[in-house]
Amino acid sequence: MPMINSFGVIGGDERMRYLASSIAADGYPVCAYGFENSGPIRGVAETPLLDLVKKSSVILLPLPATRDGETLLAPFAAEPIRLDDEFAALFRNRTVYGGMLQKLTASSAVWKEIEPEDYYRREELAVGNAIATAEGAVEAAIREYPGTLNGAKCLVTGLGRIGKNLALLLHAMGAHVYVAARKKGDLMFARALGAEPLTYREITQRFDIIFNTVPARVIGAPVLARQDEDTLILELASAPGGIDTESALRMHIRVVEALSLPGRVAPKTAAEYIKEAVYNMLEE
Repeated sequence: MPMINSFGVIGGDERMRYLASSIAADGYPVCAYGFENSGPIRGVAETPLLDLVKKSSVILLPLPATRDGETLLAPFAAEPIRLDDEFAALFRNRTVYGGMLQKLTASSAVWKEIEPEDYYRREELAVGNAIATAEGAVEAAIREYPGTLNGAKCLVTGLGRIGKNLALLLHAMGAHVYVAARKKGDLMFARALGAEPLTYREITQRFDIIFNTVPARVIGAPVLARQDEDTLILELASAPGGIDTESALRMHIRVVEALSLPGRVAPKTAAEYIKEAVYNMLEE
């Protein structure tokens, strides 16, 4: 790790609160801004924004940095943190990390001078988030489905990082797991996980629970027509998602959006994944 004077954490949800506290526990001075309505953060000094920037050599912004492109994601802040040239100019000569930065950097041309780095693109963070997402999906299924997962007929669409973790968890819990994927290698991997592999054309049966991890339409009206009102569908993929929600609504099939699960169900662990990614980036 290179010599670091101090970290500054600006805005964010519960993950960033845990992140600030965890970095402080490692022995680094940490300042925080934008958490006025969250209560004290252990080991962290709540600091006005200008003072934080002066004291901090590394600035950590939230994940995502912004949802609307106009304000920083800061649900605990007393006032909105506006994104403009003046805000961006604060971070000249600072090392800045954040998550999903496209809308942030589009908010001001000044960001081109600063060149913030996106920790969300790190593979180690993606893998960690997949673990938390899979666990969160199982928690949501237990909460929303009136039966047990043991013995339930479950379909997982997509076999990326989330799909693999989810198939493993469901199989371990005694569910009858089916995995739909396009690639031949993924279909073989599904078999290795103890699941029944299916191409998308082979989804011709009813399931108790469908977990979609694909951010492209893979569950359309023909598949939905084979389900019934007791089928539960969990949408885990980002927009536009993989479910024909209009057809599902018309057929009275329940679709539950289960997005951003790491920050909602496991903020402490998600914070540790972010911290590891940031530390690795600093070392590199």
